[in-house]
Amino acid sequence: MENILLVLNIVFAIMLVLLILMQKSEGGALGIGVSQENMMFSKSAGNFMTKATAVVATFFIICSLALTIVSRGDMDPISSVLDTVDEKTEDTPSIPENN
Repeated sequence: MENILLVLNIVFAIMLVLLILMQKSEGGALGIGVSQENMMFSKSAGNFMTKATAVVATFFIICSLALTIVSRGDMDPISSVLDTVDEKTEDTPSIPENN
């Protein structure tokens, strides 16, 4: 189950990156001077891309949460790292008696 969720998570991540990169730029912060009318996609295609990005992002978040919940079952909450460390009392300095 964990492997299936991991593969789905990777597929959703790649799809999300591709959908974001395919969307048209609204800012023009690069200063290239390309007109918005000469873009490959029309406004309706932009709306579709925005909705598709939102849907894939939702699936990605749900898959990530499911992967976290499934992999959390493998953890052993009873043991602690501090329980495995033994304290050595011989190495600690003693307090002098004639204080």
